[in-house]
Amino acid sequence: MPLSASSADTSKTVKLERYNSYLRKIHSTKVLKASSKVLFRATLLVALVLVLVFAINYHPLSDSHSPASHHLHRRSFLSTGIFSSSSSSLGEGAAWEKRVRQSSTPKRPHGLSVLVTGAAGFVGSHCSIALRKRGDGVLGFDNFNDYYDPSLKRARQELLEKNQVFIVEGDLNDGPLLRKLFDVVPFTHVLHLAAQAGVRYAMKNPQSYISSNIAGLVNLLEVAKAANPQPAIVWASSSSVYGLNTENPFSEEHRTDQPASLYAATKKAGEEIAHTYNHIYGLSLTGLRFFTVYGPWGRPDMAYFFFTKAILHGKSIDIYRTQDNQEVARDFTYIDDIVKGCVGALDTAEKSTGSGGKKRGPAQLRVYNLGNTSPVPVGRLVSILEGLLGSKAKKHLIKMPRNGDVPYTHANVSLAYKDFGYKPTTDLAAGLRKFVKWYVGYYGIQPRVKRENSHADDSA
Repeated sequence: MPLSASSADTSKTVKLERYNSYLRKIHSTKVLKASSKVLFRATLLVALVLVLVFAINYHPLSDSHSPASHHLHRRSFLSTGIFSSSSSSLGEGAAWEKRVRQSSTPKRPHGLSVLVTGAAGFVGSHCSIALRKRGDGVLGFDNFNDYYDPSLKRARQELLEKNQVFIVEGDLNDGPLLRKLFDVVPFTHVLHLAAQAGVRYAMKNPQSYISSNIAGLVNLLEVAKAANPQPAIVWASSSSVYGLNTENPFSEEHRTDQPASLYAATKKAGEEIAHTYNHIYGLSLTGLRFFTVYGPWGRPDMAYFFFTKAILHGKSIDIYRTQDNQEVARDFTYIDDIVKGCVGALDTAEKSTGSGGKKRGPAQLRVYNLGNTSPVPVGRLVSILEGLLGSKAKKHLIKMPRNGDVPYTHANVSLAYKDFGYKPTTDLAAGLRKFVKWYVGYYGIQPRVKRENSHADDSA
């Protein structure tokens, strides 16, 4: 009897253990299946994120070995990341769009909404402030490159911020960023001033001129042609397009097919490209040929600017003479006169006739000289600076090298006067006086003439 009872208990124990083992197997299977699902979903999520990052950062294989392409691509990622759906903070994108809209919204009835490229540049900053002060909406666009000291561009940016002009930092070749701007704002006008400037620098870095002045222009026009509405575009050409032209003064009717520098060639190419986009897509385009612009907040690579610096620091300056020993002369044009010309061109620009990249009818196509109409020998420029700075320049007279510079420029502005009342009013002496006042204030320099007067007062 005791033996049979013990056998029964053992049998129950074995069955119980087998049942518990069965339950554990089922549980393990369920856990394994659940873990597999979680792992699969996690893997899928990671894959999607990687695809998204790859899509944002992707650039063509043909450009993958180009340093310039790498730089532009990195800029594209940084600039588009603030508004992309993959941004870590959607609120940041919304704040960015709000600033873009606020800056580009006019404050006067029937005011313009203008995208100003190169807004942190010399002409761009002055035009942006002038437009904003009269109540137009202005959105700046600039890549802050280091062709000259970027700190000067940042200082101009601060000045624009005080005038409620927001600058989007980006590159003209960043198509997604430009398209985003046109999606956010229905610009009525574009003032395209961004470009690689300088005649001599083209001998050192020719690719930068192709990238900015040709590829950048085409990219902007591609975005503008597809916009709805299409904006009217006013853009900066250059007096350099006259090249080896010997007729005087330079007229818009003169030949411009003999450029003397790569810079001039890219600007001439821009005029032909503008003609093409006007003809095919109905874009309203106005080219402005600037003649040696100078004034406060100017470009350090310009002669009047680095002459001033050299005179103040007691360093010698090179003064060019032509191959036949004649003085080099320039039609120096004060910045305020150039701004009036830019604004006049914007105000008289007709609407583009295309829509969604399709031309609906003939569109306006214009080109104008914006100069001072009074060429001044470079020697006279130096003499005026000597008087304003109270210091003699150490002059080094040399023959003009074959670097693309031309011996003289002289603008005929009768067409601009007829079409929008352009009339320069500032002569070189008055304009340089304003520039020197800004220069010594910005750089904290006291001209020698003032120091000498101060010492004389102290001795008295």
